[in-house]
Amino acid sequence: MNAIVLNQAALGNLPPNVAGPDYDRRHVAPSIVHIGVGGFFRAHQAVYLDRLLHLPGHQQWGYCGVALLPHDAAIRDAMLAQDCLYTVVERGAQGDAARVVGSLLEFLYAPDDAEAVLEKMADPGTRIVALTITEGGYYVNQGTGEFDAGHADIAHDLAHPLTPRCSFGYLAEALHRRRERGLAPFTLMSCDNLQNNGDVLRKMLLAFTALRDPGLSAWVARHAAFPNSMVDRITPATTDEHRALLRERFGLADAWPVMTEPFLQWVIEDRFPGGRPAWELVGAQMTADVLPYEKMKLRLLNAGHQSLCYLGMLFDYEYAHEAMADAGIRQLLGDMMDIEVTPLLPAVEGIDLEAYKRTLIGRFSNPTIRDQLSRIGTEGSARIPKFVLPSVREQLERRGPIARLAFTVACWFRYLNGRSESGAAMPLIDPHGERLREHALRGGADAGPLLSLRELFGELADEPRFTAAVAELLARLYRDGARAALDHVLAAKE
Repeated sequence: MNAIVLNQAALGNLPPNVAGPDYDRRHVAPSIVHIGVGGFFRAHQAVYLDRLLHLPGHQQWGYCGVALLPHDAAIRDAMLAQDCLYTVVERGAQGDAARVVGSLLEFLYAPDDAEAVLEKMADPGTRIVALTITEGGYYVNQGTGEFDAGHADIAHDLAHPLTPRCSFGYLAEALHRRRERGLAPFTLMSCDNLQNNGDVLRKMLLAFTALRDPGLSAWVARHAAFPNSMVDRITPATTDEHRALLRERFGLADAWPVMTEPFLQWVIEDRFPGGRPAWELVGAQMTADVLPYEKMKLRLLNAGHQSLCYLGMLFDYEYAHEAMADAGIRQLLGDMMDIEVTPLLPAVEGIDLEAYKRTLIGRFSNPTIRDQLSRIGTEGSARIPKFVLPSVREQLERRGPIARLAFTVACWFRYLNGRSESGAAMPLIDPHGERLREHALRGGADAGPLLSLRELFGELADEPRFTAAVAELLARLYRDGARAALDHVLAAKE
């Protein structure tokens, strides 16, 4: 079968089982700059805007994607060759459905041309700058919650404002230019998995700009908006298997398609002084308070992912659905959500919490998604403190149960030594990976070296109930093995 090569010219000749944009992309303004053009953005925010562009009267809103990292060169090459078009394949119980998304109109690769990125963000036509830069991209000291001003990226960007490396350097220089030109700041919108993500972005960016120019920092604090948002869609990393599936089943050749689940959710704080797309017309929920939705999702879905991924990799599982087929892991996840997390959650308008948890179990178990445990387990040094430890802190204050949450931390510690139960190598993708592995190997069954990392654990390093639980469970993982340690936790009475 000869597959159609995806690009703008191919839109009029797409295979009959592939939907595509029926709007004229030439008339859409790239007024939103999005930093971080990974699979999640392309399966989530870009899909919402693509849906909106199919409605009349919204052509003032399109995306310009920005890639900051050297390893983004491959996706740059793919996107530019395809005129920024790509395919989203939703995979669920009802089968697969493919759609070409057209809302990404431009792609800028910062390592090649920092000036083009800065001028695009400083342009009067740019009204929103959004980010999916992962939890680790905000330079938060996890122990204190303060800005990590000593990071090498931050030092570089303060010294080289015209050739920055990280998002904060680009944001600060673009905002500086807008201020100098008498323009209002763009709205800054985090789309990452952080509780109060807009507030975190504001705090960290103001800390950065205060180091660069206190006057600029005061101007940003006074005039810029940082709406909070909650995003949700499971999106595994693209593989050659996905490219082959698209070619063979749909007759389309796409260098960087996205596979994802049918589920899609976006809750957005409605605070956009420079205007915004009418996302509510295509399923997003605009609200005055995102926090209850964020807390529910981060503490259940994201913490749930952490509870199954490290343990699953110890058992040599590769995918989330394989881990969920393990009765012990499935019970661990359910018990953690029911016993240790649900009592901490406020009521959420329009959400049946029990139904939401059942939906999560189904989503994690979806065999068509083939979500890699290694993907879920990336950047544990950012994810464990944000998704797991907040519930530990609340339960300690209430004198409530923490056995399953502590076991998740212990499994992460055990995973950091780099070898599964069978001795197979496990990938470690973490900005602090080298230091974490050194502490894990030095400590072995002793949790002390890792628990001593106060930039991760803060005051929890001094909480005897938490440290004793993690220490005891890590010792069991090494002494008795992961299955016996899991059985011990499942029998916990608390």
